[in-house]
Amino acid sequence: MTSSSPASELVRHRLLRSADRPLATAAEDWRDLAPEILRQRLVIEGVPARPVDDGQIRRYLSALSREVGMVQLIEPVTHRSDLYGWAGWIHWETSGAHFYAWEQPRLFFSVDLYTCKAFDVDTAVAFTRDWFSAAPLVAKSF
Repeated sequence: MTSSSPASELVRHRLLRSADRPLATAAEDWRDLAPEILRQRLVIEGVPARPVDDGQIRRYLSALSREVGMVQLIEPVTHRSDLYGWAGWIHWETSGAHFYAWEQPRLFFSVDLYTCKAFDVDTAVAFTRDWFSAAPLVAKSF
């Protein structure tokens, strides 16, 4: 599908219309609608040394909770899709984290942390790198 196909135009049109106003998509259009509520996000992506499995995801999410000072409300939940690989989630008192791991087309993982409590980004990144012996590894905080 090209960017000018009818289907992509329909998706573009839906994204641009929200209550008859353009949807803020560019960084310069973004504004904080709830400045009194702390929100911190971190995405970490990397290539693990070995394929990631269910037990490793569960242990990682629980250990990550302790590393970044979050209160774990439930045991981590995981699921494997035959098409897309592993997914995991943990619920924290102050939001949570999602984890995704692929074996095909390549070894790869992606972690999304979203919290309403501040945490140290460098701690989360270093912990994740070490846990999965990941190289390369990238992170973006916002």
